[in-house]
Amino acid sequence: MTFQIPPTQTPKKGIPETIPEAYREGLSRLLIDEASLQARIREMGRAIARDYADKNPIFVGVLKGVLFFMADLLRHTPIPLAVDFMAISSYSPESRDHGYVRITKDLDLCIEGRHVIFVEDIIDTGLTLGYLLRLLRERNPASLEVAALFDKPGRRLIDIQPRYLGFHLPDLFVVGYGLDFREQYRNLPFVAVLNPDVIKNQKRQPKR
Repeated sequence: MTFQIPPTQTPKKGIPETIPEAYREGLSRLLIDEASLQARIREMGRAIARDYADKNPIFVGVLKGVLFFMADLLRHTPIPLAVDFMAISSYSPESRDHGYVRITKDLDLCIEGRHVIFVEDIIDTGLTLGYLLRLLRERNPASLEVAALFDKPGRRLIDIQPRYLGFHLPDLFVVGYGLDFREQYRNLPFVAVLNPDVIKNQKRQPKR
């Protein structure tokens, strides 16, 4: 079961007063509160634990956005498992349309013959994720599944269906819980919609 977040949803509570003013000004509205995030992640962890109880899976994540979700998901998956990370470069203009990226940190573990769960914070077009999944399949894992916290199916360009999914999101620019804008807002414990003026103002700033 996944949770649909309609584009027009108005939360019962707004952005918490404890958030620094510099962040509050950049946020339009609260989308998913901390309690809802953690409750859903607990459910995902329990589902994975049931499916992989005797398989000792390897959880693979891509730095840095997945850190928050990965850590909480692992805490709620009470089975023997291993953890590894990859890091990738930003898109280059010629590869953007194909989802090709440069691997700046590869896996330390060998995944051949192992059950692998690729943990993703958010699936957008699916191009980068599709490329990474093809790369991992070439290493002959016993199985390869995706656990994603957020999904924007309206932006999908290729067919990717995660086995474990937290929330469907509307086509809005969201930040928090690992999701950033210019490396800001990652550390928020909830997910909020970024104020469009923040993006507009950033584009107007002169290049240095």
